[in-house]
Amino acid sequence: MIKITFLGTGTSQGVPVVGSDHPVSFSKDLKDKRLRSSILIEYNNLHFTIDCGPDFRQQMLRANCKKLDGIIFTHEHADHTTGIDDVRPFFFRQGKIPIFLSKRVLESLNNRFAYIFDPSQKYPGAPDFEINIINKDENFSISDLTIIPVESLHLRLPVLGYRIKNFAYLTDVKTISDKELQKLNELDTLIINALRFEPHPSHLNIDEALDIISKINPKKTLFTHISHNMGFHEEVCKKLPESVSLAYDGLILEVN
Repeated sequence: MIKITFLGTGTSQGVPVVGSDHPVSFSKDLKDKRLRSSILIEYNNLHFTIDCGPDFRQQMLRANCKKLDGIIFTHEHADHTTGIDDVRPFFFRQGKIPIFLSKRVLESLNNRFAYIFDPSQKYPGAPDFEINIINKDENFSISDLTIIPVESLHLRLPVLGYRIKNFAYLTDVKTISDKELQKLNELDTLIINALRFEPHPSHLNIDEALDIISKINPKKTLFTHISHNMGFHEEVCKKLPESVSLAYDGLILEVN
């Protein structure tokens, strides 16, 4: 059994957005409060996250996570990577933390976090990582858990999603090829981004996400990476097909 905790389900600005007067910003429903998108996966004694955004510290405290066996990165954008310095408490206790990322994402982190990744600029007390380069064409493993990369495009930027057993996590998708969709056959649970009802240049909207769902035909789908422009959680869920719903921060799933 795999336990999935939604650490964050919000878009790059989070919900509420700073200074926003949108009605969702004033919602009293905790399901309308969204940190940046990430999940925590627990399997046997393994604990790892997909992405490590700017809310990482807060998310780890809220999830009471005391052990980190790895971070898998989808892509290099700030809302998915800039919590990397907050890995320090785990590094101090455990030593090097394994990270799994494409060569391009590693180059971006090298440039932006030279004090962590560049030996000539290494800052005392900065975390250290065991680096594992991955790509869309090769499966990889964390312990005995096989992970299948699934590539999509975030406008023109390649982004990796991941299939683990019978669930998949795809974020920042705008388009995905038929070849990559084939990796998602016979899914029990699909987690995929849906930003809002209106079209967006680099993210799926509701209709586009539902179109992908119709091609994959998973038993259950949860939307993540959600904007305040989507509307109120409870109201939107009533408009969705029976097998589809919005995820929310703190939601826990158990999947086979």
